[in-house]
Amino acid sequence: MQLLKPENKKSSILPLLAVGTFSLHLFSLLLLLFHSSMLQDLKQQLTPKSLVQLVDGRAITADPKQSYERHPDTIRRFVGETMTLMLTWSQQQPPITVWEISSQLLANDLKPRFQSEITNLNSTKQFANINQGTEYVLVVQKISQPTQIADGNWKVEMLANQLNFTGSNNLGTSIPFNKQILVRAIDEPATSLPTKPLPWHLAAYRLGEARLEIYEICDIKDNTCSGN
Repeated sequence: MQLLKPENKKSSILPLLAVGTFSLHLFSLLLLLFHSSMLQDLKQQLTPKSLVQLVDGRAITADPKQSYERHPDTIRRFVGETMTLMLTWSQQQPPITVWEISSQLLANDLKPRFQSEITNLNSTKQFANINQGTEYVLVVQKISQPTQIADGNWKVEMLANQLNFTGSNNLGTSIPFNKQILVRAIDEPATSLPTKPLPWHLAAYRLGEARLEIYEICDIKDNTCSGN
């Protein structure tokens, strides 16, 4: 019987090594693809969270949302606190000063119309002045859950009264302020802080951090209130 030469043994092993090496590379490639698929699924399921620091000092994590999404409570709070800031006046908190600060939270085309409307709430019909000892306080009774009317646009209904207190009338007189209020998301905060901010600047700036603005205010019974 003729023995194989060493060279023949070596040449017969090379194809086996090539097949084995190819199989190993193919397995590694499939393993990498599998891991990549797993990581992609994990990324979708576990979206990176953002750290949020609350005013009471607590820190929480929250899922990031698209810029046009807002939580319903954020919208309701923005509307209620904005209108309360805008319609609460005294000699120490004069209407014209409050308006100049808080109107940053309104759309530009709404400002002249709404300024004209709220001027009539002042008993003197003069937006810049207020009588000594007179105070106006907006008391919000109810704000509805937001109704989405488009991406990043919502409508809420607010039932409120502006109470007018004078030195001779401690019980106050009430002026109904029942409105439909249209709100939309914006990309950047509309408010800014001056070098020496007043408390109302700080309040408006805090509200502006929600990146919302009011772009229409209609009577509660107006069936055509759409903001168009």
